[in-house]
Amino acid sequence: MLVNFLQSKQIEFILWRPKVTETPPTLLIGTIATSSHNPYENFREIPLQQSKEFPELWVIPANQCNLQDGQVYFYWFKIINTNPYENQAQIMYCTDPTATTVDRRFLAPIPPENQGVASFDPASVILYQKGKLIPCDPQGETVTWENNDYLNNLPPNNRLVIYELPPRWTIIAPSGETEVGIGTFQDVLSLFDTNCIAPDFSEVEALRKGCAHLRELGINALELLPVSDSDDKFEWGYGTANYLAADFDLGHPKTQIAPTASVDLAKLIETCHQQGVRFFIDVVMAFSRNNPYRNLNFSDFYVRYNSNDPEGFNRESFGGDLFKYNYWVEGYQPLSGEKGSLVPSREYMKVFIAHWLEYYRVDGIRIDSVNNISNYDFVEEFKNLSREIWKQRRGSSDRFLVVGEELSVPLALIQQNRLDSLWNEHFKTIARKVILGQNSYLDNSFEWNVKKLIDCRFLGFTDGSQVVNYLTSHDVGGFGNERLYNYLVNNGVYDAEKRIKLAFVCLLTAVGIPMILAGDEFGDRHDLDISDEHSNKKQVDPVNFNRLRDDWRQRIFQYVARLVRFRTTSDALAVNDTNFIHVDFNEGKRVVVWQRGVGENMVVVVANFSDYGTPNPVNPTSEYVVPNFPSTPVGKQWQEITQNRLIPSEWIGREPIFPWEAKVYALV
Repeated sequence: MLVNFLQSKQIEFILWRPKVTETPPTLLIGTIATSSHNPYENFREIPLQQSKEFPELWVIPANQCNLQDGQVYFYWFKIINTNPYENQAQIMYCTDPTATTVDRRFLAPIPPENQGVASFDPASVILYQKGKLIPCDPQGETVTWENNDYLNNLPPNNRLVIYELPPRWTIIAPSGETEVGIGTFQDVLSLFDTNCIAPDFSEVEALRKGCAHLRELGINALELLPVSDSDDKFEWGYGTANYLAADFDLGHPKTQIAPTASVDLAKLIETCHQQGVRFFIDVVMAFSRNNPYRNLNFSDFYVRYNSNDPEGFNRESFGGDLFKYNYWVEGYQPLSGEKGSLVPSREYMKVFIAHWLEYYRVDGIRIDSVNNISNYDFVEEFKNLSREIWKQRRGSSDRFLVVGEELSVPLALIQQNRLDSLWNEHFKTIARKVILGQNSYLDNSFEWNVKKLIDCRFLGFTDGSQVVNYLTSHDVGGFGNERLYNYLVNNGVYDAEKRIKLAFVCLLTAVGIPMILAGDEFGDRHDLDISDEHSNKKQVDPVNFNRLRDDWRQRIFQYVARLVRFRTTSDALAVNDTNFIHVDFNEGKRVVVWQRGVGENMVVVVANFSDYGTPNPVNPTSEYVVPNFPSTPVGKQWQEITQNRLIPSEWIGREPIFPWEAKVYALV
């Protein structure tokens, strides 16, 4: 029976593909002596054994390491540095590149050899129990799943509303000044669980016990910005260092001595699933920063700059190391346990996603900067593997999604089945223009701008599950990308409430999967100057949940929440059927009416993208007539969703319209 890499890790310490050197790698392992001036005095080195079958594997069975049952151990591997930008005679201790937990409180000591240098790598953490190596947090907490029967309760792709959450939030300092704090996994949990207290944001009303902001909003999918471990503290975490480990800082509230990243993240995901909320992981695969393989085996995994390596052309590393995805070798294939042809970086990423799908039970993947990976064969391979693992877990195809971010929106990635879905940057571009009454660069016709906004099939897609639409994404740097509120103000619109509401009607009634950037649902604004899209300020600019206390922002939130709850339950909005039934550009009007769904499952949106309003609208005889408004089926009546009111039969298709307003009518 073949044993794959993840199975082997349960019974032995295993290091895959270090560069073969004269000095075999060793395992440095022990317990932290917290009461001593030398926390590593209890550590010892154990030589690793080279596999006879697979020379690139170095192993030592756990039962040969004289470990104590029930004890948490910290460890590193000692290697000779392979990084071409550093002295390759250096000897250092590095983190296990497949560590399932890291502890940044304890950095690698300096090896005793003359060539020994500090790597500054965090400790790898593992629990030895009953002869097995078990993933755990530093004080021994382990992930246990109480609810295993959730897959069929998760919403299908055509009913999703995704909430994109950067875990960098506003906190009020003791001085009263606004600062940036880290929204840990426990803080995020308080957005769903009314019984949970946000440990680092207890003074924020929306995060206090008894409140659950995201339950009130009604979203049914959460996408946190990258949650794999990173050196980044107050930035977004896109410089992934340790792929299999949950982020140390996101698991370390200020009130705790020791981090609990893995159990906190598992608890968050389990709570989401119990509430019928999907959990998407944001993955960064084009490059990494301070990943152990840059010292363990640079040449097999990474592109060297200023070289003739074709894999380095037209790619951006953002200060990290670019992975090689077309460098083929013969050797050990980690997921199969067999020998054959492989690309080391591909195999590493496949081990990474297998761990997250099986251990953390995520049910959606967003791939960052697909173009920067620069290998669509691998992107497809990654997507297919992820879907196969999901299928093995008995998950249905329509409750899993692999989404790619490529801002030019290349349809070929969908047409060639490389990905399930793409971020639709075109939606953001068009939406922002039409709520100003302008055309986007995609079309000179205002009517066709709205049509392309509402029905992605006019952009070349064939199904709503193929696109993720958004008004703002986390990439808020630079003019035109800023938060929606700031965008409107920067374009001279100071009564932003109406335009934001209109934009959300477009987002939540369009064909495609809507995504909301945290804070947009209540008109949050920037606290920092993010005009320079290349600065790091966009990664630090926080979500300020305190602004929910503003009356007009609370009105936006309640408006959006009604639309979100409707979107997730409406049969008409779960299908592609869209028909534009009325266009009126006379007398300064820009009114477009679209119908979603058919028959008794029907939604009609009357949207006014202009300053025009029905004269004297309070007069009972004032009206705006939609001449071909659908007839009312027997036994049904129309409800206007945004104001939650039933429509008298004599008003159907004849209500007044107001400037920059939309009405959403549904059959009930």
